[in-house]
Amino acid sequence: MRKPFLAAAAGCALAIACLTGAASAQTPAPAAQAAPAAPVSSAVAAPTYISIPLEIAVNRPAAEVWKRVGKYCDVSEWLQIPAGCKITSGTDGEFGAVRTVGAEVLVGRTELSYTYAQTPKEGTPYNLYHGTLEARPVTPTTSKIVYTLFFDNSMLPDDAARAADKERRRTRFMQALQNMKTLAEGGKLN
Repeated sequence: MRKPFLAAAAGCALAIACLTGAASAQTPAPAAQAAPAAPVSSAVAAPTYISIPLEIAVNRPAAEVWKRVGKYCDVSEWLQIPAGCKITSGTDGEFGAVRTVGAEVLVGRTELSYTYAQTPKEGTPYNLYHGTLEARPVTPTTSKIVYTLFFDNSMLPDDAARAADKERRRTRFMQALQNMKTLAEGGKLN
């Protein structure tokens, strides 16, 4: 019984080998494929990181300040963004939440602060832009809002352009701090 079984198995194996060889002999070799395009790096060879630390005194306790201006999408009010702000991914106020403003991702937070980062964009050098907003207690009835920006400005053509960009950002975000102070102290923005 064993011999007929082995003979049948050997015959099947031979038939499969013959069919496979015949099939591959009839199939033309695939045309040469183009090599895939090399990935484009968003890394910057020689970054020039800068930070812009800003702060403003507020006549309210830090917890009250944070309650009024510290929600992740409050940015659209105090930065006066006409399109507003929405959370496009994740949960508002939680790690990984993405807001429509700058497609910024919430990457860190404490009881009275958060840090966000902008994500790389295909084909654009990555400037590692991120910021931290904090309501910092000074006394039981006063605080200060601290906003720090950090990014690489090496993509700009020269020192004059880098200085102008830094000053433009400083001016824009000092206005945002003034707006936050106004709101936290019970005022209204124009």
